[in-house]
Amino acid sequence: MPAHAQDRPAESIMDPLKQLLRGGQQQTTSESNGEQRRIPFSQQQIQLSFAPLVSQVAPAVVNVYASTRVQARSPFMGDPFFERFFNFPQMPPRVQSALGSGVLVDPSGIVVTNYHVIREADEVKVALADGREFASDILLKDEGLDLAVLKIEASEAFPAAKLGDSEALQVGDLVLAIGNPFGVGQTTTSGIVSAVARTLGGISDFGYFIQTDAAINPGNSGGALINMAGEVVGINTAIYSRSGGSIGIGFAIPANIVRAVVDSAKSGKEFFERPYIGASFDRVTPNIAEALGMTRPAGALVTNVAPDTPAAQAGLESGDVIVSIDGKSIDTPEALDYRLTTVPIGETAEIKVLRNGEELQLSMPVERAPEGTGQELELGGNGPFAGATVAELSPALAQRLRLPVTGKGVVITSLARNSPAASIGLLPGDIVRQLNGEDVTSAEQMKALAEADARWWQFTIDRGGRIIRQTMRF
Repeated sequence: MPAHAQDRPAESIMDPLKQLLRGGQQQTTSESNGEQRRIPFSQQQIQLSFAPLVSQVAPAVVNVYASTRVQARSPFMGDPFFERFFNFPQMPPRVQSALGSGVLVDPSGIVVTNYHVIREADEVKVALADGREFASDILLKDEGLDLAVLKIEASEAFPAAKLGDSEALQVGDLVLAIGNPFGVGQTTTSGIVSAVARTLGGISDFGYFIQTDAAINPGNSGGALINMAGEVVGINTAIYSRSGGSIGIGFAIPANIVRAVVDSAKSGKEFFERPYIGASFDRVTPNIAEALGMTRPAGALVTNVAPDTPAAQAGLESGDVIVSIDGKSIDTPEALDYRLTTVPIGETAEIKVLRNGEELQLSMPVERAPEGTGQELELGGNGPFAGATVAELSPALAQRLRLPVTGKGVVITSLARNSPAASIGLLPGDIVRQLNGEDVTSAEQMKALAEADARWWQFTIDRGGRIIRQTMRF
């Protein structure tokens, strides 16, 4: 046997020992994008610190203080007997405060935080890590994505963190979470990416999150989730907890969505424009996958395609299953929503669908939702709808109010605080179907009916598909 052949077993036995003595320098895993990931093998590597990353990003992580003035009411106010015999003084307003975190993502003073941190706030202040405090303006807020963009002003540039590519994250990557939990002060925790593309209901209508076991607690909302390059890859937004504290299950909004929202705010938009598709989708269940001859239940099943929409132009049909967009796989309707949201409006998305067991490649234009008339009318008068603002439902308005884009009717878009409409329990997004025996078909008709003189009121409301009928004397 040749000598070099005899030496091979000895080299293979010695290789692990040599690699350990060299500190594990050869224990690397090659990735398709050229990056190298490895596990620590030496004492020096285990003693490495995250301090340089923290010092780089921490100045851009801020505290967000939101305050809302609420009119305090005596429990006897509104009672005819007590109001007749007693003169109740006007009680001073009560201030409700909320504390969260935020991230400076532009030296000009652009701050990203969560919508739920500044919800209904009358005043929002931003405090930097160096102690400086600034009043802020709300440039954009989107309840559906649970994101808000603020603007602060100063004569010099602010420290800013760079938004990274959340698509590059892999399960097991090291990440740091920086925020202000429980108001104790800026805090950094470490962990790994536990999952990507995690679907989670109850937080927002956007179901595509990064999951991490880095400790996230109340007050961390709006803070930064950073990778080992010092880039913000997510905005911390929620935790799963039975006690209110961290149990190692936290969720962050991917940075690629955050970037799209920030770009919208910079362009002057007050809310984030989602692309308009004109189709509805459902999950592919195991039974559906078997019926369609699929090897596994994955993708987004097309259930309805409206005429004269981007989906119809692309040639989508009911029963199609979208399996990828621009080469990225689609496992759920939430993943489809995420991929489409990151495609800029005006571009074309290349989609792959399964139809009758065959793969088809389709091109779908990404367009903004039709605005409709865009007219909103504020209702006056002495009836129960006074203080409500209504408009005819359009696809764009439906997106803003988190309603089905195929919905029709007259919808309540906003309510004046402490107005009669707010006091009887009406909500933005309620669709008024009938009022005092008449079907409501336009905003002008709604205004005329709501401002009429009447003592008894009968109306029908569509709230998320649930029909509510009410009769009251007002």
